Amino acid sequence: MAVGLFTAPIFHVIGTGDFLHSFFSTIAYRLEGSEWGSRFPVLMNELFIDGIAPAQGDAVLRELAVIKKELSALPPDQVIWDIDDLSKQPPWGTGIASTINNLADYFVTSDGKKLIAVFETAIDTCIRIQKPLIIRSI
Repeated sequence: MAVGLFTAPIFHVIGTGDFLHSFFSTIAYRLEGSEWGSRFPVLMNELFIDGIAPAQGDAVLRELAVIKKELSALPPDQVIWDIDDLSKQPPWGTGIASTINNLADYFVTSDGKKLIAVFETAIDTCIRIQKPLIIRSI
C-alpha cells in the first residue's frame, strides 16, 4: 500500500508507509534527540498525526528548511529506519545510489523525486488552494 500527501483533489505519491516513517524517525532521532516533535512540532506532530490547515503551511515550510539544512550535514549511513526498533535496517541495506551523499538526498519517492521537495510542493498547494494537507494511504 502506498502513502502520500493529499490536498483534495491532488495526491503526491511518496512510497511505502515504512519509508515515510523512516523519514520521520530519522528527523526525530537525529535532529530532535529522540524527542518526537520537540523541535519541529508542526511537521512531526500536526502533519504526521492529523494533517495541517493552510494557515500552518508557512510554519511547516520553515521547519522543513531547517530539516533540509541539517539532514544535508549527515551522511546516508545515519538513516534511522524505525525509531521504535533501532535494529531495523532499510530493505535495500547499504545499497544506495552513488548520488546520495547525505540524508537530505537519501529520501526519494517511489517516482524518483526528492521527498523534501515533494513536501514543499504539497504544502505550497495546501496554502494556494486553501485546503488541508494530510498523509493518506491509497
